[in-house]
Amino acid sequence: MRYDIKEARHIDGYKIEVSFEDGKKGIIDLQGYIKKGGMFSRFSDLEYFRTFHINKELGALCWADGLDIAPEVLYHEATNQPLPAWMSSEDKRAV
Repeated sequence: MRYDIKEARHIDGYKIEVSFEDGKKGIIDLQGYIKKGGMFSRFSDLEYFRTFHINKELGALCWADGLDIAPEVLYHEATNQPLPAWMSSEDKRAV
């Protein structure tokens, strides 16, 4: 899928450079995720944050304890492209 992450490298702080299946690249800053709370509060530990890896099956950034961020969300943040319609709250289709 075009949103799958193929490469990711830590830049600085909470910034990660990501490359996607479709060849697009970008830098994402995930520091704001700390404010989301819950599992993302773990990001307040920068050493923990830096332990991310790519789950090749999901094409997503993941951490060893099961935390992950959907590749579609990261694609949106890295490229400023809109989220897929199925992820949009404006999508009124019946499931």
